[in-house]
Amino acid sequence: MSGKHVLVVDDEEDILELVRFNLSREGYRVDCVGTGEEAIKIIKSKQPDLMVLDLMLPGIDGFEVARFLKRDPETSNIPIVMLTAKTEEADVLTGLEMGADDYVTKPFSPRILTARIKAILRRDMLAFPEESSAVKIHNLVVHPGRREVLVDDKPVRLTFTEFGILNALVRRPGWVFTRTQLVDEVRGSEHLVTDRSVDVQIVGLRRKLGPAGAYVETVRGVGYRIQDELD
Repeated sequence: MSGKHVLVVDDEEDILELVRFNLSREGYRVDCVGTGEEAIKIIKSKQPDLMVLDLMLPGIDGFEVARFLKRDPETSNIPIVMLTAKTEEADVLTGLEMGADDYVTKPFSPRILTARIKAILRRDMLAFPEESSAVKIHNLVVHPGRREVLVDDKPVRLTFTEFGILNALVRRPGWVFTRTQLVDEVRGSEHLVTDRSVDVQIVGLRRKLGPAGAYVETVRGVGYRIQDELD
């Protein structure tokens, strides 16, 4: 992971210095800013490999910064780790719905934050090798190497997590995945799993797939699977 560029956005100087120190010690190139406006300027000039983002910022808040990233095709795949004191489920779910890949609540352990960042960057590099073959389920095609999804030959833009869940499902059509298994497939078993957060990702995935979203079946009391046969 040496040399990876991480952008840290937080309005508390002591937190910025704490995160900078720990990430720099691991070999990351770290930029730290205190406002959403500064974050957007850096993103436009030199895209980071990952962003650690506080939600409560002066001016443009973290939610708006996340929306900015996810709206632009050139930055939509940049992973986001939310670092926030907002611990209510609604706030966390809003961040996940907007495409955040993980969240760490304040007060936090620098070692845990560093481990989460390392895990996300490692999966981003290794989860979708170029030699992986495409998978077709009905009119849905998933290209793991290109991280591309097509429905009726039209591209569908997904977040990193949505793509990971879909890729896991289509690789084993008909196989029922629990929510915990799906999160492990995308992020690794060290991630804090909540049933609701997986459900939110599935809702977003189905919506973006349109009619093909019906292929993602809910198996009540267990989890999810991709239909391998149409009725």
